[in-house]
Amino acid sequence: MSLKVPLSVKIALRFLLSTGSGNFASYASRLAIFGLSIGVIALLLTTSIIHGFENVMSRKLLSHEGQARITDILGAPMSVSDTTINSLTKKFDEKLVPFINGLAFIRSKSKVEGVFIEGLENIPSFLSKSKLEKINDGEIILGKGISSSLMIKSGDNVFLQSLNDHESITPYPLIKSFKVRKIYDSGLKEYDNTLVYISKNDARKILALNSDQISGLIYNGYEDIGSEIRYPYYYETWKEKHELLFRWISIQKWPSYIMFGLISLVGLINLVGAITMITTEKTKQIGILMAQGVPVLFLKKVFIVQGALVGLIGCLIGGLFTLIFALVQTKFEILSLPSDIYFIDHIPISFNLDMFLKILLFSFLLSTIASWYPVRNLSTHNLAKSLRYE
Repeated sequence: MSLKVPLSVKIALRFLLSTGSGNFASYASRLAIFGLSIGVIALLLTTSIIHGFENVMSRKLLSHEGQARITDILGAPMSVSDTTINSLTKKFDEKLVPFINGLAFIRSKSKVEGVFIEGLENIPSFLSKSKLEKINDGEIILGKGISSSLMIKSGDNVFLQSLNDHESITPYPLIKSFKVRKIYDSGLKEYDNTLVYISKNDARKILALNSDQISGLIYNGYEDIGSEIRYPYYYETWKEKHELLFRWISIQKWPSYIMFGLISLVGLINLVGAITMITTEKTKQIGILMAQGVPVLFLKKVFIVQGALVGLIGCLIGGLFTLIFALVQTKFEILSLPSDIYFIDHIPISFNLDMFLKILLFSFLLSTIASWYPVRNLSTHNLAKSLRYE
């Protein structure tokens, strides 16, 4: 059983696809499709990149920082035997991870760098996909930036020297040897250049802490437990710690939407111009149809359908191109960024199906509505003038 195509659609397709010589309106329609496609691509890519940047930053920072951290408000060491800490540990035992952190020098041959050490029992969550299970005593995990600066590779030996003045009973600084277990590349240069991971026992020795002292607790749960934290302890989520970064993203978001939305608006203006040209070029055909008794409402419907087809084709082309580009960029990361400026080393794209469909649907509806403007006065068409030379 063959599908019945409405007459208005047939006529609209004929006007749209006609390729006769001097058919300027057909070229105008194709240019409108091209312009609308560019606008849709710009808007989709802008939205996907902004959301991608936000999602990548959130995921990476969360994997480094944990959901939240509980520390002393003055940065002093915490005792695990403290009443508040002990009750929290009992209540949220599986969600709280003790850590020890502080500043130190890292030495390799004649090269020295200042680093921020973090002592953990298990590996940080962003390395969970690696073959590592825990950080053993005498082992260290370095960032790519530090390893490049000191020309270190896995298996090499390095030395950590504490910056504390009271870590040893001798007048000489405490220096401990470590074997490089792994070199990580998180894409966050701020961390790759400064942060190293060692075992909690080694961190306690380097920083001269007592056996029951820690720097704080990493909370990996989803519920907010800030109300249970009392002075002198301080509860800070990873979003609060990096609030300025996400505020900057929010500030940049709306100007980008407006700017690339205007590009889409230009595509709609091209569509209005194309429909206007078509109605001008098809003056004689319109006159003939009106003389044969075709209702003006039907003729308006033809041109609105044509505008809708232009919008549909433009949205499909724009959406398909965006989808292909997103897949290629996600897989091969062909467009890179300077990580010291943007915190990540490539342009991230987050494909959100709901957002993707909403933009396409909104663009299509606007195209259909915009098509009404050039045909609104079609009822005032001068029939005698149109058929004067026919």
